[in-house]
Amino acid sequence: MDLTRRDLGKLALAAIPASKALLAKPNSNFDGVQVGVITYSYRSMPGANDAEALLKYIVDSGISGIELMAPAAEIYAGSPATAGRGGGGGGQGRGPGGPGGAGAPAGAGAQAGAGAAAGAGGPGRGPGGGRQPMTPEQQAAQHARAEELKKWRLSVSMDKYKAFRKMYNDAGVHIYAFKLEPTPAMSDEEYDYIFHVADTLGANHVTLELSNDTAFTQRLGDFAAKKNMVVAYHAHTQATLTAWDAVLAQSKGNAINLDCGHYVAGTSESPIPLIRKHYDRIASIHLKDRQKASSGAANLPWGQGETPIKEILTLMRQEKYKFPASIELEYQIPEGSDAVVETSKCVQFCKNALA
Repeated sequence: MDLTRRDLGKLALAAIPASKALLAKPNSNFDGVQVGVITYSYRSMPGANDAEALLKYIVDSGISGIELMAPAAEIYAGSPATAGRGGGGGGQGRGPGGPGGAGAPAGAGAQAGAGAAAGAGGPGRGPGGGRQPMTPEQQAAQHARAEELKKWRLSVSMDKYKAFRKMYNDAGVHIYAFKLEPTPAMSDEEYDYIFHVADTLGANHVTLELSNDTAFTQRLGDFAAKKNMVVAYHAHTQATLTAWDAVLAQSKGNAINLDCGHYVAGTSESPIPLIRKHYDRIASIHLKDRQKASSGAANLPWGQGETPIKEILTLMRQEKYKFPASIELEYQIPEGSDAVVETSKCVQFCKNALA
């Protein structure tokens, strides 16, 4: 078929919307409320610790902001602690209910130092999932990996982290939080690395598990404040209305990473009073739909549990709270679906709640 110049012009114009669609960036900021995701949500996806694969999962979910688990960034930057890692993006020691599993005590879950080097599950895992004592050889190997990782962290250039941020930002995804957990045993130089990476990636806070070690939380909070950042403590079902009071009183560098679903499961109460009480010290929140303890405390598809997700989002809009709300996908993924599909459903739930 012969095409005139006018026909070709019409075809070119018709192609413009399609090309724009290909370049479209995700936007999960709904009426002023930033909805994001913790990248742990994609742990079941193939290659979820690969920076480019992870980015595709995020964009395909319609997400424009994230709390980034450390492995994808460190592997992209050339970390030597990649051997033994599975394809999932769960990060260090994160179980079905988060680090250490649902209802884990404060500080449970693996830390991001030696534990990160140990690989998935870590040495000493018994056939039934119980922890067996490590042999001297396993202990020596774990120590060697930890020392190798520490040496790498203290010498690595920030160039790859800058490239990681650019790749994500160019795709329409900003990184607001970074989860590479400091530990009491780490040196100030290792703390400096963590906060330097977080800042380079664009994050304004580092997340970790709430600890009862007051000397640690004092030191860490003060360190974060000197870096003009905050550390935000995450809790499981041990959370209460006053659980963060002590660390908040210690330092302006200490903040809250509130898991609304775990709070409901642990207290059988709404987290809204806590949000109202500490809104100015909350760095970010996690959203999941859990039942109260009296109902079984299960993680359920959104809308089936007892966590007041819609009311939380509405409060954030009403009060113009600026902290982001991170989707954390922890319910059982239905057969035939995957984490991207289910995370997209959670995004749509948030959008509908704020419509």
